[in-house]
Amino acid sequence: MPYKPVHIAGTRRETGQALGKLARPLMSAYLEQNATWHALRPWRGHAYLQELAGHVQEALPEIWEEFEGLAEGLRMPADDLLLWHCRGDLLHKSADGCTSVALQSSGGKRWIAHNEDGDPYLYGRCHVVDVRPAGAPGYVSFYYPGSLPGHTFGASRAGVVQTINNLRIRARRAGVPRMFLARAVLDCTSLDQAADLLAHMPRAGGFHHTLGAAGDDRLLSVEATPGACSVETVARRYGHANHAIHQGTQDVPQLITESSRARQNRIDTLVDTWNEQSGEAELVGALHDCEGPLPILRRAPDDPDEENTLATAVFELDDDHVTLRIYDRKPKATQEIVVA
Repeated sequence: MPYKPVHIAGTRRETGQALGKLARPLMSAYLEQNATWHALRPWRGHAYLQELAGHVQEALPEIWEEFEGLAEGLRMPADDLLLWHCRGDLLHKSADGCTSVALQSSGGKRWIAHNEDGDPYLYGRCHVVDVRPAGAPGYVSFYYPGSLPGHTFGASRAGVVQTINNLRIRARRAGVPRMFLARAVLDCTSLDQAADLLAHMPRAGGFHHTLGAAGDDRLLSVEATPGACSVETVARRYGHANHAIHQGTQDVPQLITESSRARQNRIDTLVDTWNEQSGEAELVGALHDCEGPLPILRRAPDDPDEENTLATAVFELDDDHVTLRIYDRKPKATQEIVVA
């Protein structure tokens, strides 16, 4: 599908409402067939959810206002929507996958690319949104129906790029749920601000963030878990699947699926072949790699993690601009967006 951006603007609450209205026709059927939603049911009404909500309200009040608007637009009880947003903070195993790669290329260009892996039901049913909230830079992001943008792939109009990989952390700690933190990154205006936000905010769950920014030579790999935050600078090339691999976080209790292990091993092999002349074609080729029984490009109806690749994103960064190109399991981009 072409992923033509849906344009949304207004106050924080209004942008949330518009995102909710966009997802409303699909949301009920989507959740009803989703195994993670059913696994969350025992957490309904749990006091811990209100504790997590309190952390968001205190630390990120603007994002909370967007969330309330999202619930209104969906016509969904806010407590149920909060439960859905905390799925990765509550469950050790949630069906969100993904593979990310990063490359420092010749000529001052930097690349971040990403396979967005999720519920196969959503293939062809997601959107790309171009959101302009009042008082914020605005952002372009892949949008799962009924989830605040940010936990997939996106970039702010200030030029900050973020891609997210699920980490299945076995620990829980009261703090800001990971999806709210990922959304907050898209309000950041610099790479340092984004990294500081992730490092110093109390975290309830675990995500891997690949970060970059126009006009900043660095690419960052951040593993943010409830008990630790590790930031590494990408020297030349990098790949990451769905488990913590940094020296500072690899000992955090986590669930490593066979797919994540296989994809990490394969992406490590592929990125080791890249050189200073490598660029977008090599990144897309790696993310569309189909070798082995548990490949990087995930299309199998019997995928063991119940995930399929929904879209592939490539961000090209230079001193002044961020350009996003989106691929639909094919070697030619279906959409190009100049974000910043």
